[in-house]
Amino acid sequence: MRILLDECVHAGVRAAFPSHSVSTVSEAGWRGTKDDSLLRLAERGGDVFLTIDRRIEQQIDLRAFALGFVIVRVASNTLAAYLPSFEQLLRAVESVRKGEVIHLDVRPSR
Repeated sequence: MRILLDECVHAGVRAAFPSHSVSTVSEAGWRGTKDDSLLRLAERGGDVFLTIDRRIEQQIDLRAFALGFVIVRVASNTLAAYLPSFEQLLRAVESVRKGEVIHLDVRPSR
């Protein structure tokens, strides 16, 4: 599976997907690309787009793309904030289908 991490996702999150091909928007040279254009680029060589941008779903019809989407809500964009949820992230990425959106809230319970 090919996973693209949005530029707003900590690059260290790639460690959650050891058996998959993971790249970041920055590594692909697409940093600063507008969301709709970015997703068109991503669907050419990717299966799943992972982001923390919760507004993307209101701005763009994600069902129109040949990608699965995982939208994550974290307490902060530090690797430490993601670490406890690596297993959840992996399950979400492996189960999402093209045109589907999975929302994960991985903030600690209060």
